[in-house]
Amino acid sequence: MTNKPNGTLYTGVTSNLTSRVREHQCGFGSVFTSRYKLHRLVYYEPHPDITDAIRRETAVKRWPRAWKVRLINAGNPDWNDLSMDLP
Repeated sequence: MTNKPNGTLYTGVTSNLTSRVREHQCGFGSVFTSRYKLHRLVYYEPHPDITDAIRRETAVKRWPRAWKVRLINAGNPDWNDLSMDLP
């Protein structure tokens, strides 16, 4: 989640992406996303197993910002809000 292209980044994990994104967009997702108004979903990775998802989240959170930006740019170079395409 972010607030604008190349803005503040938030990395999280959930078992229900659509619901969690809506919570963030309504200001109920977390204190961090609410404080920085992080309402734009710019990247996500589906994982069939929550353990794998948590492992990946932990790894990405430890990455330098430049690596995270490259990951987003590789799949979403315009930093479009992908939440519009969720069910």
